[in-house]
Amino acid sequence: MLRNGLEPWHLLVVLAVVILLFGSKKLPEMARGLGKSMRILKAETAAMREDGPASEQAPAPTAVAAPGTPATPVAPVAPVTPVAPATAAAAKAEGPARADRPA
Repeated sequence: MLRNGLEPWHLLVVLAVVILLFGSKKLPEMARGLGKSMRILKAETAAMREDGPASEQAPAPTAVAAPGTPATPVAPVAPVTPVAPATAAAAKAEGPARADRPA
């Protein structure tokens, strides 16, 4: 069934469909963008290889208490839950804000 996977006429059909979809003027721009993306990817992977694996990197610095000061543990902060913004319909239902009533 897929013995002769890509024959030359397959590539011509794909090329014709791409030209019809994107137009001949847009193709050079797309090729430039793809080439630029490939160069960036290549540079970033080379930089990652030079840096080495993440396990070899130094641990993050920790806070140290000043000499003579006892170290005090810090309690974790609870996450803040987001509050939905008030809608115009809810504001109309509540009525106008008055100075004698707290917000």
